Amino acid sequence: MAKAAAGPPLPLPPLGARLLPWGCGLTMNRVHDSAYLPNIFNPSTAGNARFSPILDPKGKVIPTLYAATTMQGALMETIFHDVPYKKGLKTVFKTRLVDKLYSKVQFNTDFQLIDLSKVALRKMGIEPEHLISTTKAHYPETRRWAEALYAEYPTAQGLLWTSRQDDRCQAVVLFGNRIAPSDLSVVSTSQELMPSGKVWDVVDTLATDMDVILS
Repeated sequence: MAKAAAGPPLPLPPLGARLLPWGCGLTMNRVHDSAYLPNIFNPSTAGNARFSPILDPKGKVIPTLYAATTMQGALMETIFHDVPYKKGLKTVFKTRLVDKLYSKVQFNTDFQLIDLSKVALRKMGIEPEHLISTTKAHYPETRRWAEALYAEYPTAQGLLWTSRQDDRCQAVVLFGNRIAPSDLSVVSTSQELMPSGKVWDVVDTLATDMDVILS
C-alpha cells in the first residue's frame, strides 16, 4: 500500500519571508465567477483554493483576488486545474466554463508581495512541494501558511509564486483589505469563456495541447 504524502510543516514564526515590490504597470489575467467584477475581491468563505479562503487573526475573512501573468495560466489555475498527468484523451466538462468570465486588470502600483520563489522558500525552510506545488489534498495546510504570513507581515499585500499548473507564468493572490481601489483598474470588458470568439479559441487550443476533450 502506497504511503500517503507528507503534508506541509506547521508555520512557526519567525517565518523568514521576503517582501518583493512587484507588478506596477502589468496587465494581469483573471478567470473568475461572473458574480464578481474583475477588480472586486472575493469576500466569501466558500471555495477550496491554495491560498483562499483565509482568515485574519481575529477570524475575519480576508477578501482575495487571484491573477496570472498569462491568459493560459489563468485558465490552467481554474478551468483546467484538475487535468491529470496521463497520456491519451482526457475530458473536461463544459459546465466548468458556465458563469465564468475572462478579464484583464492592470496593476497600478508595485504591490508588496511575499516572494514564494524556490530561492525564497529555502530561507523560509519549506519545500515547494509543501507549499506551492501540493495537491489540493493539502490546501487546508497551505491556507494556514497564508494566514500566518499575513499575520506576521502587516505590510504584505499578497503572495507571488510560479504557477504549479502552468510554470510558464506567475500567479498572485492579493489581500483586498490592504489594497486601495485605485491600485487596480479594469483594462477591458469581461468576456464569457464560451462558445465563440478569441477567448474560446485560447481555451480550445489549450485543451488540444493537453489532449483534452471539452464535452
